Amino acid sequence: MVKLYCISILYKDTTYATWLKSAFDLQSFSFFQRGSVQEFMSFFCKTIVERTIPSSRQSVKEGEYMCHVYVRHDNLAGVVISDHEYPSRVSHTLITKILDEFAAKIPAVNWPTLQERDVTFPQLNTYLTKYQNPKEADAMTKIQEDLDETKIILHNTIQAVLERGEKLDDLVNKSEGLSIQSKAFYKTARKTNSCCSFT
Repeated sequence: MVKLYCISILYKDTTYATWLKSAFDLQSFSFFQRGSVQEFMSFFCKTIVERTIPSSRQSVKEGEYMCHVYVRHDNLAGVVISDHEYPSRVSHTLITKILDEFAAKIPAVNWPTLQERDVTFPQLNTYLTKYQNPKEADAMTKIQEDLDETKIILHNTIQAVLERGEKLDDLVNKSEGLSIQSKAFYKTARKTNSCCSFT
């Protein structure tokens, strides 16, 4: 079954990305896994945005998941996490649509100082529900066959996105955004060779 798990909006300054808004649909995970899965999805969103240059798009395969990212020229960034079956073009069209709506509603001058709790943008949850069926969503976005001039770069693993010498294990250990429980969850999943499939 085709699945969309997460839509996030971030702002990227010169090196770091900050959270502006996100929505998750984690019902397919067990109740006890959801907290750790959400933390890891957030961690991957932030990591990939920080390693994507402005005015570019990437799609990164990691385990059973696809992480699609677009960082606009003005450093507003969007991320969609889906399964492999979900069409990349629909994901990237959705990101563009959401970022355009967000930028129209919230002035760019505020982005660097905003915190997620202060942002009201209920459209994310609406789109997360509406776009679960990509065929329906695709019909709505058919007219936008060419996203823009930006080429989508596809990577097979998160490792390909990291900077030379950087290791995912080290990033996880250093991360302040992951709880001790989530780090333990990651290590266990790593040992069973299913990371980072978040399960």
